[in-house]
Amino acid sequence: MKIQDYLRVLRQRGWIIILAMVLTAASAFVFSKLQTPVYRSSIEVSIQLARPDLSLTQSAKWLLNSFTATMWSERYAQEVIDRLDLMRTAKDLKNDVTFAADDNRLVIKIDVDDYDGEQANKIANTWAQLFQEWRNEQNARQNKEDRVFAEVIDPASYRQLRPKTAINVAAGAIFGLVIGAVIVFVLEWLEAGIVRQPQELERETGLTVIGVIPPVAQTKPARED
Repeated sequence: MKIQDYLRVLRQRGWIIILAMVLTAASAFVFSKLQTPVYRSSIEVSIQLARPDLSLTQSAKWLLNSFTATMWSERYAQEVIDRLDLMRTAKDLKNDVTFAADDNRLVIKIDVDDYDGEQANKIANTWAQLFQEWRNEQNARQNKEDRVFAEVIDPASYRQLRPKTAINVAAGAIFGLVIGAVIVFVLEWLEAGIVRQPQELERETGLTVIGVIPPVAQTKPARED
């Protein structure tokens, strides 16, 4: 196909692609608005060492995973539930909480997902507080120079995790573009043998069109009185 053919297709059938994009984008928007928003609260706990010692730093890095495993346990999940008076089980709460250790920064990040953003903040802050208390208890049994502390960098803050309306609408529009293009392709394929213009006939056959017979309008036979 030449560029003129593509332009003709866009002129004649471009509305199909636009309509498909609008419909799928609108559907994605409505679907996103019907979903119940889920929020994610995040808080970072920094691991502080009693002395800037290489061996103690390496030990702290090795212990990060142990710290996360200890805190992400049903015992501490239940402690959070008791302090905040939540109507949930420890196992259910754990399913909405994620601990991630960053040994390069010596930081443990706590993510909490909830339908209520403020509630997610409370859970994250309480869990971080329990982390600090646990480290203080452990440090009380160790020499001062070997202590490892937990310190909250900033209070927990939440953001909407899903639905991501803008992304869903963009994805819907792209999907509509693909669907519309497929429909146009199928229609063009079905009409591939139809000659619409004299120029198309000349191009396909190499002959020169010297005349065109106009369509004859059908007339009704005269009635006899």
